[in-house]
Amino acid sequence: MKIGLLQLNSTVGDFAANREKLLAAYAQAVARGAELVLAPELFLCGYPPRDLLLRDDFVAANLAALAETAQAAGAVPLCVGFVEKNAERPGRALKNSAAVLQNGKIIWRTAKSLLPTYDVFDEDRYFEPAKKVEPFVFAGKKIGLTICEDIWNDEDFWPERLYRRDPVRELVSQGAEIMLNISASPWCDGKEKTRLEMLQRVARDEKIPLVQVNAVGANDELIFDGHSVALDARGGILALGRGFAEEILVVDLNPATSNQQPATSNGFPPREQLLFSALSLGVRDYVRKCGFKSVILGLSGGIDSALAAAIAADALGAENVFGVAMPARYSSSGSLTDAAALAKNLGIRYEVLPIEPVFNAVEKQLEKVFAGTRPDATEENIQSRLRGVTLMALSNKFGALVLTTGNKSELAVGYCTLYGDMNGALAPLADVLKTDVYQIARWVNRAREIIPHDSISKPPSAELRPNQTDQDSLPPYAILDAILELYVVKNLDPAAIVARGFAAAVVNDVVNKVNFSEYKRRQAVPGLKVSARAFGMGRHIPVTQKFQTKV
Repeated sequence: MKIGLLQLNSTVGDFAANREKLLAAYAQAVARGAELVLAPELFLCGYPPRDLLLRDDFVAANLAALAETAQAAGAVPLCVGFVEKNAERPGRALKNSAAVLQNGKIIWRTAKSLLPTYDVFDEDRYFEPAKKVEPFVFAGKKIGLTICEDIWNDEDFWPERLYRRDPVRELVSQGAEIMLNISASPWCDGKEKTRLEMLQRVARDEKIPLVQVNAVGANDELIFDGHSVALDARGGILALGRGFAEEILVVDLNPATSNQQPATSNGFPPREQLLFSALSLGVRDYVRKCGFKSVILGLSGGIDSALAAAIAADALGAENVFGVAMPARYSSSGSLTDAAALAKNLGIRYEVLPIEPVFNAVEKQLEKVFAGTRPDATEENIQSRLRGVTLMALSNKFGALVLTTGNKSELAVGYCTLYGDMNGALAPLADVLKTDVYQIARWVNRAREIIPHDSISKPPSAELRPNQTDQDSLPPYAILDAILELYVVKNLDPAAIVARGFAAAVVNDVVNKVNFSEYKRRQAVPGLKVSARAFGMGRHIPVTQKFQTKV
């Protein structure tokens, strides 16, 4: 059987555009010989729809889109994800479902059995799980159809399982000969390898060909990587979709009878390339799906703003990126020369708009009320906030979104200013640790210098007071990031982190900074998720709480 995989990018709530894209890709797959075509999970409404699912008109529009899609389906079945009403009570009002469409009708439907509630997922908030699953028959074969999480519970792959049921095993026990899976599986660092290894294990354990189509694109913080795959009954790769790009694949599950050459390698690009591609896709989709074309960002001459600008130029084209240097009295000459060099290398628009005259005016305004006090973080924050005002003025005037340039390390410990450098619409690097910023920057420069060498080599500094460096108040980034990985991502307590060899005083200081800065993160702009645990929708920490542990 030849299976078509439609690795496509949908937009939440854009039913007409999603349906048009789906049908165009379906026609291409059919023209290339597909006998059964798969589209991603909840493709018609976009994933994740979140509380739009609570609106009756949204659900109705999704059902209308399904009916219109069914009318356009021909003899080749098309399987697509949609939101189904649940007629059974008690229970939640909806189901996360898949429909098989053929000759103008819905010939089969099934619902998702396993509803994730960890990390960024909250499907149990909206959906009722399927109580049973069964295969459907097509072309004389029994086919098992699963939806995303349903295939993520193999008892031999996971040391600890989240669910008692295994829908794949249930379908195989009923004679399923082919396993299909439609997914909207968000990406994080290393996910592409874990997902493929897990699917290969399922195919080998159940001795059954397996095909998964995965969504691609970005919606808000979440990035979907594609990497759709078809495997033979031994877990061998028959086809592997590209990462972070739309693609239509047609795969013969019996390659011995065709000219198809099975993929022989499951090699993926370098980690830095995957991270850059994910962030570029995240910026592109956020800007364009929100109805904008261009972005503005501050260029300090440092590595964070340089990498953010490089990502934006890749995502949107250099002509749609506006870089602004905003020097003040503590700015080094190198900050301007490095910012100018970066803008030239990228080919983006570049302007120098000094904030010093405005800073002087604000100091004069506050002179009387500040009399008798010493300069401190107040004056530093004023500079940052004046830069934020400048960028937001340009955004309002020219209709471009402001990108913030802070990284995860800074956001974790509060090394950022509310209503200053945190002003903006999207934070591309909010889930990228500083040490990874350096690694990705070096990858960007792999063929030629794009990010100036000095931006990478000089000590990082906010340049808000004389001779300031980040390490005045923070441990070296290699140590800081290692602690943050253990505390924020892996959720270890301070004692467990100290047991890994870190100094207790340093761990306590970092943890205290992370906990104290929660109020800032609550007010932060959306950040693109690329780690296993990001700040934002997947991390729910109260602002008003007093729980602390120290070593």
